[in-house]
Amino acid sequence: MSFDLELNGRIALVTGGTKGLGAAVVESLHDAGVHVIAVARSVPKEALEGISYIEGDLLTAAGCSALVNTVLDKFGGVDIVVNVLGGSSAPSGGFSVLDEQEWENALSQNLLSAVRIDRGLLPSMITKGSGVIVHVTSIQNKLPLPESTTAYAAAKAALSTYSKSLSKEVAPKGIRVVRVSPGWIETEASVRLAERLADHAGTDYEGGKKIIMDSLGGIPLGRPAQPSEVADLITFLVSARASSITGTEYVVDGGTVPTA
Repeated sequence: MSFDLELNGRIALVTGGTKGLGAAVVESLHDAGVHVIAVARSVPKEALEGISYIEGDLLTAAGCSALVNTVLDKFGGVDIVVNVLGGSSAPSGGFSVLDEQEWENALSQNLLSAVRIDRGLLPSMITKGSGVIVHVTSIQNKLPLPESTTAYAAAKAALSTYSKSLSKEVAPKGIRVVRVSPGWIETEASVRLAERLADHAGTDYEGGKKIIMDSLGGIPLGRPAQPSEVADLITFLVSARASSITGTEYVVDGGTVPTA
């Protein structure tokens, strides 16, 4: 049996495409024959063959609009959108430290950037009668950490609900919308976090990882996911092999969430 993903020659837009999970998604799609458009605030000086880099600030409506216009002008649209962009820089301290700006940042980065890009690129997909959109959510929509991630978790929960509603609207028009909900991924940023925690606690990197896992209530698998593991799932989901999958959410968390 052939397991050709039938992605050769497709065009994909990946937000947050130069670091962490985004970079892994770009690599996985590229390896599958996709021409990838990677978007980030700063881009490499030398582009890899088969990858186009676009520099842009997606935290504003103007930045998202500029990106959409560039993509439509240069490529006429895309076949695949993977909204990886997300994160939180909110301080610890619970609800009381989340002022207007912190909430606006969380919503712009984790919800509205995806909404705006979808709104700009969906019409060309609908015209073709095909396309796939993947929204990267988070298990924190079920397991928020009130000390530091309330706004992030709330924005990701909103992204999940928006994604489900969008999938029901556009599936009859040939567009699939899927969610991927990671737990802790061992990215460069999470490695630095574990190292900082380890240094503060007087332990080593493995000890720092344990601190993070304990804060999540434990990871039955005993380790975080690697970016490539999540990226390869996304590559499968946007392929022809997943052509009947839409509207659902795939959790990749090593068993962190204790309920179905």
